[in-house]
Amino acid sequence: MPGWLSTAWYEVCRCHIMAGLTLGFSLRFEGGRNIPTEGPALLIANHESFLDPIAVGLTTTRQLCYLARKTLFTPGFGWFLRSVGCVPVDQEGIAKEGLKTILGLLREGRAVLVFPEGERTGTGEMNPLKPGIQLLIKRTQAPIVPVGIAGAFDAFPRSRKLPRLSPLFMPAGKGAIAVSVGKPLDARHYLELPREQMLTELQQAIQVMKDRAQHLRRKWSNGEVKHDR
Repeated sequence: MPGWLSTAWYEVCRCHIMAGLTLGFSLRFEGGRNIPTEGPALLIANHESFLDPIAVGLTTTRQLCYLARKTLFTPGFGWFLRSVGCVPVDQEGIAKEGLKTILGLLREGRAVLVFPEGERTGTGEMNPLKPGIQLLIKRTQAPIVPVGIAGAFDAFPRSRKLPRLSPLFMPAGKGAIAVSVGKPLDARHYLELPREQMLTELQQAIQVMKDRAQHLRRKWSNGEVKHDR
């Protein structure tokens, strides 16, 4: 599609999806303005469920790029995925092919969302970050934007076939989702760090935003937020 038509289509999709997640999952978010409006940007987030890329994408008007498994790109649906910024790869996460794809997108000046854990959490807590993120940062030096997601695990964990809703106009439920976007981090700070220290500091930065998102979530009953496995 021509550039203007692609932008218009993305905005139409974004508005409809925003309505769906807000009404269905009581979506709340903050910090979207921390995402650079132009130039390369590397967004790193914790990975709780299939809802994560959608929820993060709604925090900003800038079109983000995401990696998705090639098996999802079926006729028709594949066209839709490409139209909203998804890029097909053999394996999601920080794998070899994914690294090459992400580097190419960043060199084009795109904003790319990655999940350094490499896979969805099975417990609700963050998994250790994969070492591939270190190589990615050293090769690109793009601004790093930490993102925290809370509630997506309760809404749609790996063990469920269908998501658990938390409708906006009903009593709050455990499916309420929130996203918090942090201020960009200077990639140069991480270039000289030993690998383990870099991974630890990046995980801590994501965890801080995840904790903020947890506080931002719509609360239920006595105000407590508990994981439901």
